[in-house]
Amino acid sequence: MSTLSPRVVVVSRRSELDELLARHGTRGAAAYFLRQRGRDLEEVTARHEALRAALTEVGAAVPADWRRGHVERADLPRFLFGPEDVVVAVGQDGLVANVAKYLDGQPVIGVDPEPGRHPGVLVRHEAKAVAGLLRQHAPSEERTMVVAHLDDGQELYGLNEVYVGHASHQSARYVLGTPDGHRERQSSSGLIVGTGTGATGWCASIARERGAAPRPPAPGDRELCWFVREAWPSPTTGVRLDAGLLAGGEEIELTSESERLVVFADGLESDALELSWGQRVRVGVAERRLHMT
Repeated sequence: MSTLSPRVVVVSRRSELDELLARHGTRGAAAYFLRQRGRDLEEVTARHEALRAALTEVGAAVPADWRRGHVERADLPRFLFGPEDVVVAVGQDGLVANVAKYLDGQPVIGVDPEPGRHPGVLVRHEAKAVAGLLRQHAPSEERTMVVAHLDDGQELYGLNEVYVGHASHQSARYVLGTPDGHRERQSSSGLIVGTGTGATGWCASIARERGAAPRPPAPGDRELCWFVREAWPSPTTGVRLDAGLLAGGEEIELTSESERLVVFADGLESDALELSWGQRVRVGVAERRLHMT
C-alpha cells in the first residue's frame, strides 16, 4: 500500500486566446485578425480570464500536505498518472474524455470554468466546490469505457468512442467480423464503437440519419453501440453489417485490407495506433471504468 500523500493533478488545455497568440504573436495582431471577421478579442479574453480564475481557485483548494501536478491536454500521452492521484479536469466536457483513456481507477472531478456556457455533462462542478469534494471523498459514478486490442499487443481506451478507419477519413478497406460469426468485406469511412457516454455525440449523429439504429446504451451500461460510416456497395464489398450492439464480453473484429488504417479514441487523432495490411483489431467493453465524482 502506498504511503505517499495524494496528488491532485489538474488537467487543462490552452485557451482560445493562448491559441491566437501562439499563431499571431501579439494581442494587436490577434485583435486585427478577429476584427476582420466580425469578432471581438474581448470575447476570448473573458473566457481566458474565466479559465485562469478557475485554475487559481482549484489550486488554492488543494490541501497543503497534498502533492500537486499539472498537465495540458496536448501532453497527456506523455504524462504518467499514479495510483494515488486525484484528477481535476478544468474545461469543457471533452477534456474529461481526453484524460479518461490514460487513467486506471483514479477519480476525476470535472470543473466547468464557465457555468452555463457548456453542457456540463462531465464537468459538473464549479471551481469553488473542489475544496469540499477533496475533503469529503465524495462517492464516484462509474462510466463504461471502450477498448481496442491490436493483434500485436497494443491497446487503446476511450470514454466516448473508438474510431477505426483511414487516417484521412477516405475509404478504408477491411473485413468486419461480428460476435455472431458473420463476416463481410467492406469499403467505408470507418467503424465507430461508442459507449453510453458517447451515444449523445458522434454515434448519435450517425443514428439520426438511420431509421433502424440500435438503441443507445446508458452511460453505466456494460454495453456498446457500433456503426459503420458510409459503407460502399460494390461487386466485392457489402453493406449488410452496418450497426449493432456489443454486450460485455463481446467484441467486433476488423482485419485491415488497406495499407494504413488508424485507431484513435475520443477525437485525439494525434495519439493513434496504426494497422498495416493484414493486421486485426478487436473492440469491446473495457474492464476499467471511469470513476467520476
